[in-house]
Amino acid sequence: MFRRLPNPLRLSILWIGLALSKLGLVDARRVRRATDLAWPRIVTGLARMSKNAVDVAMVGIAAGSAAIAGVGLAMPFWGLGRAVGGGVAGGTIALVSQRYGADAYAELGDAIRSSFVLALGLSIPFTVAFFLVPEELISLLTSDAESIRLGAVYLQTVSLGIPFACLNLVGSRLYVGMDDSWTPMVIRAGGATVNIVLNAVFIFGLDLGVFGAALGTTVASIAVTVAFAVGLIAGRLPGIGTFPIQVDPFGSYLTAQTHRELFSIGTPVLAKMVVWRLSEFPILAIVARFGPEIVAAYVIARRIFDLMNTPGWGFSLACSSLVGQELGTGNEQRAEIYAREIVLFAVVVYGVLGAAVFVFAEPITLLFVDDPSELSVSTAVAFVYSACGAVVFKGVARVTDGALNGAGDTQWPFYSQAIGMFGVAIPVAYIGATTSLGVIGLYLIFFAESVIPAAINYRRFDGGEWKVISRGYRPPASKADD
Repeated sequence: MFRRLPNPLRLSILWIGLALSKLGLVDARRVRRATDLAWPRIVTGLARMSKNAVDVAMVGIAAGSAAIAGVGLAMPFWGLGRAVGGGVAGGTIALVSQRYGADAYAELGDAIRSSFVLALGLSIPFTVAFFLVPEELISLLTSDAESIRLGAVYLQTVSLGIPFACLNLVGSRLYVGMDDSWTPMVIRAGGATVNIVLNAVFIFGLDLGVFGAALGTTVASIAVTVAFAVGLIAGRLPGIGTFPIQVDPFGSYLTAQTHRELFSIGTPVLAKMVVWRLSEFPILAIVARFGPEIVAAYVIARRIFDLMNTPGWGFSLACSSLVGQELGTGNEQRAEIYAREIVLFAVVVYGVLGAAVFVFAEPITLLFVDDPSELSVSTAVAFVYSACGAVVFKGVARVTDGALNGAGDTQWPFYSQAIGMFGVAIPVAYIGATTSLGVIGLYLIFFAESVIPAAINYRRFDGGEWKVISRGYRPPASKADD
């Protein structure tokens, strides 16, 4: 019933897509299909990135800029552990979407169970490391004692939720691969909402500060995992309805061929995400040279940039799923058409969103602090302006990444991310910290991490090699159609 209710976000995105179709730039039917698959994922992204932004805002209001800096320094460690789930999920969506498109339902259970056990096994070591030595890890990025103390409290507590966060990523991707982005939206956006409520209770009601923010994240991650597990095993979940599949929990978890394919597709995705997360450490260390106030300004702008990037959550995964499904039927031409139109569609949506945030950059920034005197507001706003300009290129990078992932061609997005971050963003930031370029070098970080991957990913997609690579991962029935 709830799926049929009017949704302002869906209608806004659809309106943009239909306007493009009237100009003859995209096909209206494909716009509708992409929108229906993308918007629930965008809602999930908004909910989760809003949760991260609220974390920063709540601890900032409760404990000041040192708390913002501490949480900001701890989050890349959390993201590094969570990247394992993203890598496995990259393989999951490729395998599931191609099997779903080819009606090879018997192989879906093996892919799902193998994905879950792989994500769990790879994530636990991160939990152990972050729980045992949090202060030592945070101190690698800053010498500010208060930021180290608060960051260590956040990291140690949130580390317990890393395995559950990884499982949640895999659970979300498998549904998107089967044309169902509604179910993961309800579960994960619901979890993000619970997280925000718990944070408010823990931070302000129980006066737990940074520890309360981390505790809320961990509890909410566990709740989402339980919901996915119950729904997959039972085939339905109260309040959501019947799921598209039901998974036997007693089936095989160690199917050799499936694990090989997950590793083959997922390893470059994991490497790309690890590169992204690892690059955050030297960048934060460089930013920390400017002092806690600049760190807080950068962390605030980063949270706003992440919010602006949420359309990529939907369009990228919609592109992966639709491209994978078309390839599963052997229709390479239609897969390419879908990808090109979704890229254009996404770029326009990103442009509209970036322009809106640019206009209201200062009032949005001030939402993160109770006392503006504790923050370099002008620097934070300048960071946001830079993010607004760079986010359109981020859209191109994300959606072409999705198209390549859907085909199983996951190496080049890794290369593009590595070159963008380690080849350009970090050197530019370091030059800013050590020369008269100053903080301007930090503003350029957003462009470096967006423009370079956008150019490389699009070039790879435009070359068409991904079609050939996809043939090695398709079910036998679709390979025969090539």
